[in-house]
Amino acid sequence: MRLAPVKWIESERFEVCFFTDSRTLKEMIVATGIGAFPRSVSLLPLPHNNFGSPHSISNPRNRIRFPERKSSNFNFIFSLFIPTNPPFFSIKAAGASSSSDYAEEPATNVKFPTLLNLPGCSSSLSLIGTGFREKVFAIIGVKVYAAGLYINPKIIDKLDAWKGRTSAQIQDDSSLFDLIYQAPLEKSLQIVLVRDVDGKTFWDALNDAISPRIKSPNAIDETALSDFRDIFQNRPLKKGTFIFLTWLDSSKILIHLSNEGIPSTSEATIESENVTRSLFDVFFGRDPVSPSLKASISNGLASLLI
Repeated sequence: MRLAPVKWIESERFEVCFFTDSRTLKEMIVATGIGAFPRSVSLLPLPHNNFGSPHSISNPRNRIRFPERKSSNFNFIFSLFIPTNPPFFSIKAAGASSSSDYAEEPATNVKFPTLLNLPGCSSSLSLIGTGFREKVFAIIGVKVYAAGLYINPKIIDKLDAWKGRTSAQIQDDSSLFDLIYQAPLEKSLQIVLVRDVDGKTFWDALNDAISPRIKSPNAIDETALSDFRDIFQNRPLKKGTFIFLTWLDSSKILIHLSNEGIPSTSEATIESENVTRSLFDVFFGRDPVSPSLKASISNGLASLLI
């Protein structure tokens, strides 16, 4: 049976689409082309004998009522919720933020401060995008963590050549992300776990992404990977744990971990140009582990480079 949306409803916060086909959720995503959009998606199977939804869906800002329509052709309706309002990011000067200055990652509801002060960084860093990491088990996607990228605001001054570019153009331009990486100014990726994860499992997944990107690891690379592994080995990572991966330059990163707020000291310093570059490529290269994060960063940069 051909998969087709039978109803689209839009609101200020999200769009809703109902489907009459009970194909797997994975097939539905592919068939509707949602994978091409830089927006987070949730799929919810609703057992119904009516073409409609529960009488209303509400959130703090919206209440939408749906018409009911009888049908005997199917027993399930699949609803597709797509947030339509991505966070807006702006570069703030140090001291300009307040406790209310946060950006919420919409798929996980994790809030990120728009300004970050980390030990080892020469200045405050500004948030330019958020996203989430999802692992697929069978056909079900399970969110593991939310992530936000912070940069030294001076990096924006080096990106004049990309002014006026669209988000899509920025996302596809690896040279822009290479320039951000090469800039001798701090960049920090904040990871916030949204479920309990064993430290070894977290590292194994990260290493599986880093190692193939290092074609011929040398002794320095092996030492750096070993030091990286030791941070997470035999360490339970609870929901809500903060992990900061901070690039000081193109060959050095600081690792910070905290169970309660911004850490006061770093856990370790990793020094290897191959490892630091590969780690950056894991998140911001052509095949990122979190497409939603790179898409959000591209949106943020497009709004800044006007």
